Amino acid sequence: MLQKLHLHKRNKKLGDHVINDDAGIFKISDELALVQTVDFITPVVNDPYVFGQIAAANSLSDVFAMGGTVQTALNLVSYDNCNLTKEILTEILKGGINKIEEAGGILLGGHSIKDIEMKYGLAVTGFIHPNKIIRNNTLQSGDKIILTKPLGFGILSTALKADRAPKSAISKIGFLMSYLNKKASEVAVQFNANAMTDVTGFGLIGHLSEMTDDKHSVILNTDNIPIIEEAEELAPSGIFPAGSYSNREFYSKKLEFQNRNISNEKLMLLYDAQTSGGLLISVDKKHSKKFLDELKLAGMDWCKIIGEVTDEKGGKLILT
Repeated sequence: MLQKLHLHKRNKKLGDHVINDDAGIFKISDELALVQTVDFITPVVNDPYVFGQIAAANSLSDVFAMGGTVQTALNLVSYDNCNLTKEILTEILKGGINKIEEAGGILLGGHSIKDIEMKYGLAVTGFIHPNKIIRNNTLQSGDKIILTKPLGFGILSTALKADRAPKSAISKIGFLMSYLNKKASEVAVQFNANAMTDVTGFGLIGHLSEMTDDKHSVILNTDNIPIIEEAEELAPSGIFPAGSYSNREFYSKKLEFQNRNISNEKLMLLYDAQTSGGLLISVDKKHSKKFLDELKLAGMDWCKIIGEVTDEKGGKLILT
């Protein structure tokens, strides 16, 4: 569809939809560029305040995925005022403001409409140096791939809507999905990461596929990929969101198996469509251990090195 829009290239437009950049970049000067993004979601948890936090964290993430800093945000609200109270909307917006301020940004306003389905998100503007943009497709041979949040948000959110989510998982996913990618992004900038993106609707496999190219493949250590325990327990039930199955259909051709013992349930978790997932960061091998230590010192004990970039041609994801 984008190919039919004939989007014009401009000298000051540094972002590129063709290579699936996480956000748009517009150059202001030799020292400053704007990072702009927009996103909104339907409720993924029952608590309105936590939903507001998650929706905001999800929207803010694309600025962090480019290595930028958040500056301002605008609320985007679709509200079912026939079935939901004003107090619920107030709590959602409070949750959003909490994360905007935690990200270092300022809420400038927003827009709301009546709708039969609740939706909330943000339009976000950030700053970045034009020469320090971290793309999602610039990984280098020998790089280590680090994942900064565990997988499983898609299946657990779907189970929650169907009243099938274990109680132990509800607070866990609320905390993890609302956890900002800010610190992980700052560490990536500090260590001059070669490439970075966030894991959202296309799942781990989809977003990692976007990072590869004809000259590079990625060897994935499937045993080292962090997955929420309750998500693994639910996987045999097949209660994944529809997007996870679409991801499997579209991206399965990218996979090459060195380990034939990977179960279908484990594979589906790698395809699972995430909301406000972690960052996938490609970092020079010689810095990877110290990089991981910095993330864990910041409290992100769940971060793991999950793979390595090779110069094997074909842009494959090799599962071991």
